[in-house]
Amino acid sequence: MIARLLILIARGWQLGPSAILPPSCRFQPSCSAYAITAWTRYGALRGSWLALRRIGRCHPWGGQGHDPVP
Repeated sequence: MIARLLILIARGWQLGPSAILPPSCRFQPSCSAYAITAWTRYGALRGSWLALRRIGRCHPWGGQGHDPVP
């Protein structure tokens, strides 16, 4: 139930502000798509942990490229 709410919020981000702003994600898939996959696969708690770790790596020295959900 909580994971579905989080997925709905992330989809709102993808369809709203993210669609208007220029692309800036360093990783593939984007952080919001990564979070949606993590919540779908692992649920709200572990999926949130994985998503937060991914967002934490999204800085100039954090790497780039293909980074799938484990």
